[in-house]
Amino acid sequence: MTMNLKSKMLIAITLLSGFSRLVAAHTGEHTKVTQSLAPKASTVEALLSFRDMPSLKNAFIDTAPGNTNDSIVLGELGIDSGNKEMIVKLAKEIADNKHGRLDSLLIAHKGKLVFESYYLRGRIDLPHMQASATKSYVNLAIGRAMQLGYLTMADLNKPLINFFKDLDPTKFVEGVEKITLHKAMTMHSGMAFSNEQMDEFDKKPRQLKGQGQIQAYFEHSAPISSQSQRFHYQSADPTLVMQVLDVVVPGTAKDFIKKELLDKIGITRYDWSDDVSGLPMGPYGSSMTSRNMIKWGTLVMNKGKYKGEQLVPQAFIAKATHAIVQPSDHAIVFANDNVSNPGYGYYWWQADLNAGNKNYFSTSAQGGGGQYIILIDELELIVVITAHDNEASTLGMTAERILPAFIQ
Repeated sequence: MTMNLKSKMLIAITLLSGFSRLVAAHTGEHTKVTQSLAPKASTVEALLSFRDMPSLKNAFIDTAPGNTNDSIVLGELGIDSGNKEMIVKLAKEIADNKHGRLDSLLIAHKGKLVFESYYLRGRIDLPHMQASATKSYVNLAIGRAMQLGYLTMADLNKPLINFFKDLDPTKFVEGVEKITLHKAMTMHSGMAFSNEQMDEFDKKPRQLKGQGQIQAYFEHSAPISSQSQRFHYQSADPTLVMQVLDVVVPGTAKDFIKKELLDKIGITRYDWSDDVSGLPMGPYGSSMTSRNMIKWGTLVMNKGKYKGEQLVPQAFIAKATHAIVQPSDHAIVFANDNVSNPGYGYYWWQADLNAGNKNYFSTSAQGGGGQYIILIDELELIVVITAHDNEASTLGMTAERILPAFIQ
């Protein structure tokens, strides 16, 4: 039966716990796709910083996501796929803050967005801070440059200094030539700076404009050796990668990312801060809506193809999203009985998620505070989560509560 607009109005439901309230939309019988009823930022809220965003009065849960004219293919949980009861139960627990301070949970299965929910600071049209998930987008920008012929897979292992023509190599510290794109995108550049050096950088921002930033890094890092080139999660490495992107593509890195990547996958509502160099931030600094994160995940799930167009080489996607190193000192990020074998590719994390007595390989973009794009290829499943100040095991929750709802 097709429901009319009046009967599709939101219904406020008080949770049994009495702790919070939620708004349920499209949780009844199958309906035609209609305009989304998800909460939007008010005119005043749109001007606020993310930290100042007030919490939603009611959590929003939708098992048949509505249309926003964003080209995302829509479906209905429990009709197209998935166990609606299991996911709605989890969503109500999230609304009661039983799984950390989540701002959104979206699920796409077999190419369709089948579940959408917002909590606390989440809004459907408000870009959410991405923190280190930004690195994963930088990786895909490098892949886009490859697809267009500005870089090759062979370039991954060439000395990174070969890309820069305006630097003074006579002032470099020993070992700079050991840094490659491969090393920088696996957090193995080997660069190291003291706190005092970082303070000096902050005091002289004019010297870090353009490639001056790279000159300063290569002059003031500790010497680079095979021993120093171990996994070290730091901002300097993706900063190097953004600088490479800027010198190899026509125009600027900022224009390239917008024209050749964001525009191509239909991302128009976003923020991306500038680094002191004037380039877009590489290690963090972007903000994306949760639906935009679904688009990023779809691009990777489809092996670099979006809406039939190959935007990123399949071989590059495969390399970036599979474990190249085992970051043992960051294993605590995955601490959970149902999460094992942590790995790191090119700014994408990997782990095995155990559900139903079986391990499912996952790859994910991750941002501090709780931003995740989790891909499980075997199940054709994309899970997007945004959060703030969240220390809960998101991968563990995905393994325990989300995967079972989509395992046939």
